[in-house]
Amino acid sequence: MSPRRSGTHQAATVIAIVADVMAVIIGLWILMYLLDANRANDLVSFVQDVAHWLAGWSYDLFTFDEAWARVVAGCGLAAVVYLFVGHAVAGRPRRH
Repeated sequence: MSPRRSGTHQAATVIAIVADVMAVIIGLWILMYLLDANRANDLVSFVQDVAHWLAGWSYDLFTFDEAWARVVAGCGLAAVVYLFVGHAVAGRPRRH
C-alpha cells in the first residue's frame, strides 16, 4: 500500500470514528432522557449540553405532543444523519 493510500485510509477511519462518537453521545442523551436521569449530575448535564449542541439543527424539528417523542425523533434524526454522512464520507476515499 502506498503512503498516500495509507494516509487516506487513516483519514477515512478518523472521520468514521468521529461520526460514531457524535452519534453515541446523542444516543446516550436519548437514553438518559428516557430513563429520567438526574440532570443535576455533572455527567448528565455534560452529555445533555453536547447532544443539544450536536443536534441543535434538528432538536425541535418535530412537533409531537409528547416531549419524549420530540427528543427521540429530533435527536435520533441527528444521530442517524451523522452516522450516514460520516460513513459515506469516510467510505468515499477508500473507493478511489
